[in-house]
Amino acid sequence: MLPRGFCCQVKSLRAASPLLEKFMEMGIVGLPAPPLKHVRWIDEDGAERSPLTLAELGRGFTILYFFQDWCAGCHRHGFPTFVTLAEGLRDKRVGLAVIQTVFEGSEVNTFDRLRENQRRYGLRVPFGHTVADSATVDAVPTIIESYRSGGTPWFVVIAPDNRVVYDGFLLAADSIIQAFRPHGA
Repeated sequence: MLPRGFCCQVKSLRAASPLLEKFMEMGIVGLPAPPLKHVRWIDEDGAERSPLTLAELGRGFTILYFFQDWCAGCHRHGFPTFVTLAEGLRDKRVGLAVIQTVFEGSEVNTFDRLRENQRRYGLRVPFGHTVADSATVDAVPTIIESYRSGGTPWFVVIAPDNRVVYDGFLLAADSIIQAFRPHGA
């Protein structure tokens, strides 16, 4: 079951802008969340770890944040939004993970940047790094294809039934946090 007001928040986000509605078409809202394939991970302490599964993030809601290190919007908007979510949902049993989805700039958007960003933003959550499987110019990481991401920054919200309930560029952190608060709080 979705938290009270969550669906309304997503609907109001869609209604807010025709451009945002176009971006929403890129995602996979309503479909089962694909597995996190071909991702190299570090844990919440920055140590390299084995592949992470969505199930390991818990049985409740899960929020994924896709970024690239050289993406100015990721640092200006995406990470601050994700930090707000991480702090506001700390005790709400919401699984959180960050994934660097390298579809360009592979010489800059490296695996080593994960720990730097984890420390920079004070995030004690798993960070992943994924690159395209092919050397072709148009190749993108599997996870971008699976979630039909439109680029970075990109947020994915997965419900406890493993269905994607939000998949897009913008996420209203305060509204999401409010939706997880008990009624009347």
